[in-house]
Amino acid sequence: MASLPERPHPLARAPIVDKANGWLHQAWEKGWLPSPSLDPAELWASAAKAVGEHAEEAEIAGRNPDDVADFRLRLEKLTLAIEAEADLNPLGKAMAWGQIVRVIRNRLRFGILWGDRPELLATRIAPPIIVIGHMRSGTTRIHKLLAADPAHSATRYCDASHPVPSFPDIRRLKGAIDLMMMRRINPWIDVIHPMASGEVEEELGWIAAALNHSIYESQWRIPSYSAFSEAREPWAVYHEFKRMLRTDTAHRSLMGKPRVLKVPAFSEDLSTLLAIFPDARLVIAEREHSEVLRSAVSLVANQMAIQCDDCDLDWIEAEWRRKLALREARMAAALEGWLGPVARLDFRALNADWESEIQRTYRELDIELSSDAISAMRSEMQGNEDGQHRAHSAQLAHFAKKAMQ
Repeated sequence: MASLPERPHPLARAPIVDKANGWLHQAWEKGWLPSPSLDPAELWASAAKAVGEHAEEAEIAGRNPDDVADFRLRLEKLTLAIEAEADLNPLGKAMAWGQIVRVIRNRLRFGILWGDRPELLATRIAPPIIVIGHMRSGTTRIHKLLAADPAHSATRYCDASHPVPSFPDIRRLKGAIDLMMMRRINPWIDVIHPMASGEVEEELGWIAAALNHSIYESQWRIPSYSAFSEAREPWAVYHEFKRMLRTDTAHRSLMGKPRVLKVPAFSEDLSTLLAIFPDARLVIAEREHSEVLRSAVSLVANQMAIQCDDCDLDWIEAEWRRKLALREARMAAALEGWLGPVARLDFRALNADWESEIQRTYRELDIELSSDAISAMRSEMQGNEDGQHRAHSAQLAHFAKKAMQ
């Protein structure tokens, strides 16, 4: 395993971030580059250049009017919150502009695709297996184990990050370039959440594509947008999610394989998700609450520190304590009326004997566990043993020790 720079504090960041901030500030001050605008109309105009005169029809193709209106309202509320609350540094503002323009551009490109090929939206989806649980509760390990089964399918990082199919399909290369740049800015990213362009990844980017708050509140301090989105029914988000899933399923010819889906925010929206996928099988990840909170704060602090020079670690902890409680309550309410298959996996039990836990999970979900699946899972776990992410536990122990001094 390659050596990593020390992460002395949850809000530590790489020196390249400060260099980028200084360069961008100077470039904007001297007029070498235009300062990015977060005005919704200007963001939309920048993104719409990719589809030219077809932008108006691309916005609505394949979508119902409520879904179209929901995205526009979310865009307005999100940009207002960023401007008023996030206190972004120059790099953060540039990253926010880039993310939102990319989301709008992909939305319009999907509209062009669905207008040309409406049959994609009727693609058959096998009943999915959905991993539910807080971030840092073992959901990633469970997700990758279930996805290793050759009888199942999964979303790759390049599909999650670049969801619109391309012809020829160069998304794997694009994803690799993204990760190379991300690792320059954030050398600890693989410790916290290991990623590779062609490997299994959660669909966080797919709900972010409809401006669900989850990915944005983990980067920026935007409490008004979190409150707005938490209070809003997420039907439009998951309608778009299902359209994207159908498209990816058709593009990769995966119609007969159940997709293993995982996003921690699913727990917050579980009642809607189950209405969208009434034939789903659920796997619930469980871990001791204090361990989840500590790890979640580390992840969020790592993301926010890059884009804001004045992050408040106490606020992050308080906010994510609230978030975890909200998700627990909503998940419990959704499961009360759920009659479909459910298996629960405890973090410590999975660490102690993952094969026994997986065998039990398959029995409870009434799924056949083949010898090929076990062999593939063993290979996955061997790779897991060699991964950098195990250093995150050492980081958390170090932070806790310093806090007590």
